[in-house]
Amino acid sequence: MDNPAIQTNQDFLYEQVADDIVSMIEAGSFRLGDRIPSVRELSRRRGVSITTVMQAYRSLEDKGYIEARPQSGYYVRLRQSPGLPTPEPISRAALYPAEISVQKLVMKIFHDQLIPGMVQFGAALPDPDLLPTARLNRLLASVSRKPDFRQNACGIVEGCDELRVQVAQHSYQYGCHLAPEDILITSGCVEAMSLALQATCKPGDTVAIESPTYFTLLQMLESQGLRALEIPTHPETGISVEALRFAIEHHPVRACLFITNFNNPLGCLMPDERKAEMVALLAEHEIPLIEDDINGELYFSGRRPNVAKAYDKKGLVLLCSSFSKDISPSYRVGWIVPGRYKDEIERLKLVSNISPPILTQLAIAEFLAGGGYDHHLRTIRKAYAKKTACMADAVLRHFPPGTAVSSPQGGFVLWVQMAKTVDALAMYTQALKLGITIVPGHVFSPSAGYRHFIRLNTAAWSDQTAWAVQRLGTLAAQLEKTH
Repeated sequence: MDNPAIQTNQDFLYEQVADDIVSMIEAGSFRLGDRIPSVRELSRRRGVSITTVMQAYRSLEDKGYIEARPQSGYYVRLRQSPGLPTPEPISRAALYPAEISVQKLVMKIFHDQLIPGMVQFGAALPDPDLLPTARLNRLLASVSRKPDFRQNACGIVEGCDELRVQVAQHSYQYGCHLAPEDILITSGCVEAMSLALQATCKPGDTVAIESPTYFTLLQMLESQGLRALEIPTHPETGISVEALRFAIEHHPVRACLFITNFNNPLGCLMPDERKAEMVALLAEHEIPLIEDDINGELYFSGRRPNVAKAYDKKGLVLLCSSFSKDISPSYRVGWIVPGRYKDEIERLKLVSNISPPILTQLAIAEFLAGGGYDHHLRTIRKAYAKKTACMADAVLRHFPPGTAVSSPQGGFVLWVQMAKTVDALAMYTQALKLGITIVPGHVFSPSAGYRHFIRLNTAAWSDQTAWAVQRLGTLAAQLEKTH
């Protein structure tokens, strides 16, 4: 029988250890994203048992002060201040398919990234300091010096074999067992998804999308004369499979276009079991799924999430991705696993651009084969997790009371919900005058339903850009009062 006095003493001891860690976090000794001492290290320093430290860390996890990252340790995480609302639990999607018209505003947003001297919280571009640019330059120079007849050829529709082999080898990490012949190399993820839409739909068809969703996907639908049907989406677990089922039963959904891992702009992650359920539902109705997995490698904790393609038994899932977010956005190298639509996509690709430049394909293939990719990914995952947590904390400190932010589980974008009286488009215009780019929520829905939301690029967060979040908070407060 346990001795009550000993039990009480042990309880007090683990609480004391936890309180000391909290004090160090609140004093700034440990900051957002910092790794705290390991269980064994703290046990040795404090002269307490490993069990006591584990109890303390579990308590801190439950209270939201820290988070465990498998095979890495414990890290300080973002905690929302008491009294602040959480983001809306699920988006309010439209009941009927909508025509799309976001072209002009989106083009303006893309041009913003070229304005010198701006704080680039707008376009979701990676931090250039985290890209392996120098190594890629050396690899590109190296492959260009090698005698290879392909350097002066147009390339082949499928893409270079070396890169397809590397993509296939990597596929087991997200639940697939791909062969090189399953893969086609494309000019980025955008071309991959555009080809997928052309292969599965015709003008006037209805495509189910997340709400909110990445504005370039809306542009694709608009350019191809397709209609968008918004599906309610949870800010943490992704689309509602129940709502998707209802949509399929009441509308002629021709295809689905979803970002299952780290949606842009929410950063949400659809659980693997829900992906499997969704794929089974779509297979039952013979509806293709175009899956955008461009952010799949940028998870903050745990393991690499599976893709929906991992559960595809009928070749109905067209998996699309690229190396733009983690290796180089300027190389424009992506890929698609088209399943049963391979022949049609090869035909479409042949009459569009045939193949991306062979040298950039070979350089990326060399980078992957060299064994440094996994180490590079571990480095940038930690960096983006910390940047995202720091920016979220700054928004909650500097924006008006009642502001809420998403809790991204990967990627590097933050979704900010402000008071309904704040017009995000007006905020976008005035922020440009302050030297800051943002993206207004209007462009993430064909119905322009997110007028008091903005998206921020957390990759651009640093000590040198922190002032811009404070200025945006002041601007939000001014707009809130004047409307």
